[in-house]
Amino acid sequence: LFGNGIQLITAVRRNMKSKALSNEEKLLLRKRSVIETVNDEIKNICHAEHTRHRSINGFLLNLMSAIAAYAFFPKKPSIKKDIEETKPKLIEQFQKQMQLMP
Repeated sequence: LFGNGIQLITAVRRNMKSKALSNEEKLLLRKRSVIETVNDEIKNICHAEHTRHRSINGFLLNLMSAIAAYAFFPKKPSIKKDIEETKPKLIEQFQKQMQLMP
């Protein structure tokens, strides 16, 4: 993935080597739940699950109809597009956490 210009960002678990995350990566990890919520709604509410498509056209039709149905949802979760706007908030939260530490 990295060779194709895609960076996979995951939370550090107990059995992983600890790696320092940048502030932008920490911010994106916090937004992960919103992204997974959207994927879950498209999959379960709009019925975009695998239904043994017999052709690529059937697959694309099912996928496009699910996305079109999602577009008509009155409330959709959203993420602020500009990370630069949220950096001061992230830095402020980080400073508060550092002050609470002994």
